[in-house]
Amino acid sequence: MRLRGAALAMCGAAVLAGAAWGQRYTSPPATASVKIGGKQITVEYYAPSMHGRKIFGELVPWGEVWCPGANVATGITTESNLQFGTLKLPKGAWSIWVNPAEKNWTLIVNKQTGQHHLDYNSAEDFGKTKMTLRTLAAPVETLRFEVRPSGAAQGTLALMWETTEASVPFTLLP
Repeated sequence: MRLRGAALAMCGAAVLAGAAWGQRYTSPPATASVKIGGKQITVEYYAPSMHGRKIFGELVPWGEVWCPGANVATGITTESNLQFGTLKLPKGAWSIWVNPAEKNWTLIVNKQTGQHHLDYNSAEDFGKTKMTLRTLAAPVETLRFEVRPSGAAQGTLALMWETTEASVPFTLLP
């Protein structure tokens, strides 16, 4: 009986060790949304977490196009025509990508939606615009988007992760 108990204990320990070793991080779905000038603007994404990893410059390499999120490519849907920086974006659904560099980032709006977050096709790019960077006072563990109103027809699209905030202002167009 003692041998059987020891065997069961060893099997249980092996199962727990295997579960910890094979643990995969999950990136839950998240949404950032705002209504400005009576028009809805929504970002839908899957939010990965740092889990002790260095993000920018390592997990997300400098100078390579990155989908800010996981699983399905991050999407933006707008009920209004928008101008992001220098980019005029018609209302509709799009995917958003970023090309991060140490000193400057570029927002990329792509015509495809619903693709896997690693399936970037530059031939489907609608346009690009520069983003503003700032260092956050405290780290953000889980990737977060915000769509912030800043007037009757203006706002800011921002993503925050690690100690970086990358943002771009936008204006609603007729």
